[in-house]
Formats: sequence, C-alpha cells, structure tokens
Amino acid sequence: MDLFGTAGIRGGVEDRVTPSLALAVGRAVGAAIRDRADESSPDPTAVLARDGRVTGPALAAATEAGLSAGGVAVRRAGQLPTPALAHASQGRYGVMLTASHNPPTDNGIKLFRDGVEFDRELERAVESRVADEASVAPWDEWTAATRVDPLGDYLDHVREYAAGFGAALDGLRVAVDCGNGMSAPATPTVLRELGADVVTLNGNVDGHFPGRGSKPTPETLADLRAFVADANEGVENPGRPADEEATDGGDGEAGEADGFAFGIGHDGDADRIVIVDADGEVVHEDTVLAVLAERYTRASDAADPVVVTTPNASGRIDERVRDAGGRVERVRLGALHEGIAAVRAESAADTRVVFAAEPWKHIHVASGGWIDGVASAAVIARLVADEGLAALRAPVTERPYRKVSVDCPDDAKEPAMDRLETALPEAFPDAAVDTDHGVRLEFDDASWTLVRPSGTEPYVRVYAESDDVDELVAEVEGVVEAAVAAA
Repeated sequence: MDLFGTAGIRGGVEDRVTPSLALAVGRAVGAAIRDRADESSPDPTAVLARDGRVTGPALAAATEAGLSAGGVAVRRAGQLPTPALAHASQGRYGVMLTASHNPPTDNGIKLFRDGVEFDRELERAVESRVADEASVAPWDEWTAATRVDPLGDYLDHVREYAAGFGAALDGLRVAVDCGNGMSAPATPTVLRELGADVVTLNGNVDGHFPGRGSKPTPETLADLRAFVADANEGVENPGRPADEEATDGGDGEAGEADGFAFGIGHDGDADRIVIVDADGEVVHEDTVLAVLAERYTRASDAADPVVVTTPNASGRIDERVRDAGGRVERVRLGALHEGIAAVRAESAADTRVVFAAEPWKHIHVASGGWIDGVASAAVIARLVADEGLAALRAPVTERPYRKVSVDCPDDAKEPAMDRLETALPEAFPDAAVDTDHGVRLEFDDASWTLVRPSGTEPYVRVYAESDDVDELVAEVEGVVEAAVAAA
C-alpha cells in the first residue's frame, strides 16, 4: 500500500482522503506509537490541527477518533498554519490535515514527530498498519481529547527568531496575499509586530479559496502583482518611510511609506512562500532560495556549512553557497528532513546543516526542523529592510529556467521512468547522468535538466536551466512524451 507521496497523504476527499481513511490512519499512528514507545521516544501525545478547508472538521473528527482509540492523548488545536502545528509537535507527535496548495476538493494528512515530518520508515509503519487494519488499544487506554491553542507561542517564536536578521522594519510597507489560507492569522501579525506596515489581500480564511487558487503562481498572484505595481508607479523609494526632514521638518516622526517594498504570496497552509518585487514581478523561487542559502552559509561559524536542497533546484544555489564557503547536498523531493538527518549522521563534528530548502519551501534549521513560510516572510522582510530586495538579488546569476508538466497517469509513472533512465542518456550522450532522484542530466556549459514523477499529481515533471532553455525543454519533453505513450 502506497499512501504517502512527497508531502504526506493527499488527494480528493470523495475517493481517497475520506473519513474512513482518516480514521484508519489515526488508529495506525496510535499503533505505531505504542509499538515504538521507549525512553527515547517523544511524549505519546499528538497535537491535531487542520487548515481552513471545508472538509477539515469531518476529517479531524475521524482522525481524532482513530488516535483516541489507538491510545494516543489528543490535543485538539483547531485551525493552524502547518508550521505552527509542527512547532507545537516538538517533544510529541503532530497530525496536520491539509492539502497545502491543492484545490478545495482535496485534503490530506501530514504527520510529525518531535517537530519533523515522519521519515520513510515511520510512513511505512503507518502504511502497513492501515493495510493490516491495526487494532485499537485496550478499552481502558482510550483517551479523551483536550483543547490547546499553540498559535501565540508559535508567532512569538517566529518573531524572536527573525529579529536576529537584517534590520528593524520601522514602517516598511509590505503587501501579503494570504490566498484565503492559514497564513492570514500568522504572517501579517508577525510582520506588524516586527514594525511593518502590512496590507493584506484575501486575508480571511475560507476553504473554498474564493480569492484565487491556493497554489501561489505568477498567474494566481496576478491581483497581488498588479496591486504592488500600481501602488509603486512613480514612487522613487517604494515601501520605505520618508525621513524626518523631508516630511515634517524633523520633529521626530517619520513620514508614511508610499507603495510597497515587496509582496508576499502564500499557499493554503502557509508552508510555501512566493516573493513579488516592487515592479510586480515574481522573483524566481530559486533566487529566493539562493539568497537565503548564502546568508545562512556566511553567518555560520562551522568549518563545513552545508545547505540541503533537491534535484530540481537551480545551479545558482550551488554558486552562491560555494562563494560563501559552503557546499550543497541534494536529496529527493519532499525529503529535506531526511537529507538533514543524513548529513548529521554521516558527517564530522565540524559539519553543520545551516539551511534546507526546495523551491518555495524553506527549513530554517536553527529555528526548527519544519518547512516554514511564515518564518521565511519575516526573515526576508528584515533582510529587505536592511539592504533592499534588488541588492539581495544582485549577486545571483539568473539563467533561464523552465518547468513543464507532461500528462502521465499514476500507474504509468513507474514504467515511464524506467524507460527514461535509458532513453534520456541515449538522447543526450554528452551529459553526465544521475538517477538517484529521477533522471538528472548535467552538461559542460552548466546547463542541466531533471525529469521526475510528481508525487501528488498525474504528471511527469521536466525541469531545465540553460541559456537555450526552450530548445532543451522541447527535446527533453519529446523524449518524455514518447516514454509515457509506451508505458
């Protein structure tokens, strides 16, 4: 049984992530916790939360029933951003009901142990117990849930952590598109507490996502982009308060800012972040990753600072980390936590993971072991206040980059990828080949391409970075389409 994709369990609520499955997963988690209980294990308690989807309450009720009958003490947290649930799971377990950026017809289950997503071993343990219809705990070990509210502690944590970067916001004006998701009670609050002047779009939580699609893309963020660009038209220094002398003769009060320094877009559960510049253009996700990776590397006092990322991430990340004195390790998509653990387990004492990220999703390792779009928003805002977004981006070489999706039914993914392990090297005989995480080809001119199956949708993904990216993508896409057709 393959329940878990690259980001937990996810799918349509009418045929996959049903209340029956949620009940079974809750019971299986309880059995897995009981079986693994020892002195080194976290507290056998699970914090249960959900995002704003309309199907969340029913799935939460079913999950709670399974956990309680499995002998797990449940702490019911209601609606939370996923990073807030992860923060609350430190020292215990966590269950988050979310489909992240998927449409409102979907939902999902994401599991945490001590602030970190379940690794493959734990996921397999849950899968096997679901398949075997794990038994409930003895009747006198069933539990009754209690209510908790961990959001405030999480927001305090993010604010205190971000204060160690950059400069005070002091009225920096930022536009935040919450997408009717769970960033609404988090990102605007943290930025305001740090001193920003925040304007929100789609700032109410609504599981129908009426304002825009939950996945933040250049297309779905069109309103945010236009809002920022229009507000900044003709503004010399957008988003920054004027100095005292220019505005009020120096009586000690700075003037209000015009326009916006930048914009932020989040997905449904606030683990993803997209940055929009003062012109209303989306900053490439790998450029954002490269900026943060370089900062964490330069700030580290480790002799061997390491940034963990994924095979689809740009070579610009390697360039900036290398220039800062660090190195990059790659791990399969959706497994940043496993990559962090692997580096820590296999490396010398002078090696330290300083940052881990895949496009749009960042783990601020010194803050915690979870993906955190709210922390990213706060840290980036402090860096922008200190230097400006343009200056942060300036050292990053932004080669043309494209990602396309080739239709592929789920049952055709494995045979198609088997064919591509041979077909792609044959089509590009001069490329260096890596098949650890899909098929990645690297060329002498620093171009590269990656082909991998989506873990959540019926596609094979093609990623490419090259000065001739359209030509490279067209050639690779043709090979992929042929492999899918023959699968």
